[in-house]
Amino acid sequence: MTERAQANPGRRTVLGAGAAVLGTAALGLPGTADAAERSGGHGGDHGSPLDLPVPTVIGHRGTSGYRPEHTLGSYQLALDMGAHIIEQDLVPTKDGHLVCRHENDITATTDVSAHPEFAGRRTTKKVDGVSLTGWFTEDFTLAELKTLRAKERIPGNRQKNTLYDGRWEVPTFEEVLQWADREGRRRGKQIWLYVETKHPTYFRGLGLGLEEPLAKLLRRYNRHRAQSPLILQSFEPSSIQRLSKLVASPRVVLLSGAGSRPWDFVATGDPRTVDDLVTPAGLKWMASFAQGIGPTLDLIIPKDASGRLTTPTSLVRDAHEQGLILHPYTMRNENSFLPADFRRGTDPNAYGDAFGAFRTYFATGIDGIFSDNPDTALLAAEDFAKN
Repeated sequence: MTERAQANPGRRTVLGAGAAVLGTAALGLPGTADAAERSGGHGGDHGSPLDLPVPTVIGHRGTSGYRPEHTLGSYQLALDMGAHIIEQDLVPTKDGHLVCRHENDITATTDVSAHPEFAGRRTTKKVDGVSLTGWFTEDFTLAELKTLRAKERIPGNRQKNTLYDGRWEVPTFEEVLQWADREGRRRGKQIWLYVETKHPTYFRGLGLGLEEPLAKLLRRYNRHRAQSPLILQSFEPSSIQRLSKLVASPRVVLLSGAGSRPWDFVATGDPRTVDDLVTPAGLKWMASFAQGIGPTLDLIIPKDASGRLTTPTSLVRDAHEQGLILHPYTMRNENSFLPADFRRGTDPNAYGDAFGAFRTYFATGIDGIFSDNPDTALLAAEDFAKN
């Protein structure tokens, strides 16, 4: 890989080489100064993304390779394993509470189908242009949602995770903030959270806007500052722009596959696609209100028709030139999720050469990575830092 020298940072900071050109304004974070003034400056006892090691290991939905995703059990295991940041996805309830689910469709991630009292809630909706049939968080009050239990989303791939079906309930984001504060006091260190607004345009259309209640919670728990141990993320740039006016917490724009369009672009008639956003001009635009991007790994190294990796794109270099960090998603250990180069054997659910895949992605110069298996990612990052 051509950027191997740059990408072997050891403990270099998240905004290290690529963002150094930004100077000291807002602790090296572009686009946060105005929001920081609105939130009362940069004070407080929290750290900043400058404190995070590179490669940063992000526990994807906690440790979803080992526990049902977005449960306190999944988050706790990620923390115990040593993940640098732990991810939460947020959707609202009917009465406006923010809860941690990857999607508002909870059919596959809870036991709702086993509750006859909610049989009449099953319905078909169109979410971001996709027709879905099931049960949705916005049709439940928090009290009703709390009667459900979480379960493994993909039991066909992760049969062992079904052992924990029913063990944990659906957590509210406030409960996660309280958990992080408790664990931080117990461990004597900050617990970093990586928080995504899911389908923000869709929910705003229902009168359940995500950004305002999220900002209120961040302020309540003192995670609203430029130095707070928390990163905000969304696939909709307008959600990140809205959040930038409410809090100073660092922000990342997520990017789907080449040729796709963020749903807020579709809703407003913006013709741009992800292809436009990963150009130097698009990256410069995002750097005006965000500190990083979270591209799918295929935007870092595309695959050919057989699923094998090809030549890395210039995205890492181009993003760093704009002072943006890169936290691509998602690495999983199972063969079915790995590039064909690193699959081993014929069982799609067996582990492949995840270490080889991590090594290849780290060599491009990315600043971190989302992983369902943070223990594997941490070992891979340790190996990479030694070489």
